[in-house]
Amino acid sequence: MCRDDSGAGNWQREIATLIDHIRQPGFPRLLAGVLGRLVHNDTMLLAVYREGERPVVLYSESDDDQSPAMQRYLSEAYMLDPLFNAVRREIRPGVQRLAEIAPDSFEQSEYYRSCYREFNLADEVILFIYPEPGVAFTVSIGRGPELGSVTRAERQALQGLFPIIEALVNQFWLVQSASYLPERRAGGALTQALDTFGSGVLTARERQIAGLVLRGFSTEAIAAELSISTGTVKVHRRNMHGRFNTSTQSELFALFLDHLGTLAPL
Repeated sequence: MCRDDSGAGNWQREIATLIDHIRQPGFPRLLAGVLGRLVHNDTMLLAVYREGERPVVLYSESDDDQSPAMQRYLSEAYMLDPLFNAVRREIRPGVQRLAEIAPDSFEQSEYYRSCYREFNLADEVILFIYPEPGVAFTVSIGRGPELGSVTRAERQALQGLFPIIEALVNQFWLVQSASYLPERRAGGALTQALDTFGSGVLTARERQIAGLVLRGFSTEAIAAELSISTGTVKVHRRNMHGRFNTSTQSELFALFLDHLGTLAPL
């Protein structure tokens, strides 16, 4: 998409169009169009995250909508994504770069290598909006290597427009949320996946550490997250691999995916 810099009058018309369509199902598509004219991008995904469920996609603009990586993300791998875990931590509303909210060893994680890297993104900026408790409305704007990183000016433009976008999304959700309620019944067991991974095999602390390792936390970051020493983390990691009879992140990741398959049918 190309950004339209032809003046404030155009932006007033853009916002007016969004307001006119705020009660209609096509609002997410129009919102994506407005944001796409504000920030150059290669991909854009508007999705809703609710506790206990898979993501609900409201709008997607990408050449890889049906790619194996996207399907894998939506069905299971999203639980290891920095965006999902930022939602779980109830990150404050606003505009965030994925690089700023990702764990320190995210690019060394098996999830990154086997799934996220397939999206071929050089940068990703995410808008976090909470239209109701327990519901996160997100807009993920991705840039490939050719476009490179989102510029400071573009991010400032997003931040400046964010209060308006947030208000519009909140009103859209008041009217249209019921359209997505059937999705609430699918995937309730998934929220238990990280908490129960290794149950009966690992100790409670080892289960915590396994979840953090899968999400891309380094030994040092895990120590800081759990307020324990790095030496203690190393002992727990060694014991965890010993109990699982694994030695690599890829083996741990494969066990986690197998664990998902044992959960209640969706």
